Amino acid sequence: MKGDVKMADKQEHSSLPPKTCTIEKLVTVPEDVEKVLSGKKTAARRNGRYADIGEIMVLKDKKFRVDQVYSQSLGELTDEHARMEGFESIEDYKQTILSYHPGMPWLPQMRVWVHEFSPVED
Repeated sequence: MKGDVKMADKQEHSSLPPKTCTIEKLVTVPEDVEKVLSGKKTAARRNGRYADIGEIMVLKDKKFRVDQVYSQSLGELTDEHARMEGFESIEDYKQTILSYHPGMPWLPQMRVWVHEFSPVED
């Protein structure tokens, strides 16, 4: 059942709501940029939608294609999702996010936008 929910949440590009930010703001923290460049980070979660499927993100002259954009609740996060974000575990990811946003609660029902990406081979 949980897998069905995830698949239902993955929406086609045409049914996604408008972007709330630009792809240039998707990955900006220097440590995260390095994680993307080294292949350790293949996803970014934001409270808004920053990119369309197929859009290209450029970090230090390297290109990355957005492969998936979908909504997910914080309560659905697994250690595998944390590893896609470049962390060892959900707890590591959670503590880092909370350090970026002091006073922000971590609510299992809070929804975020997941942006999954991969390198573009030249």
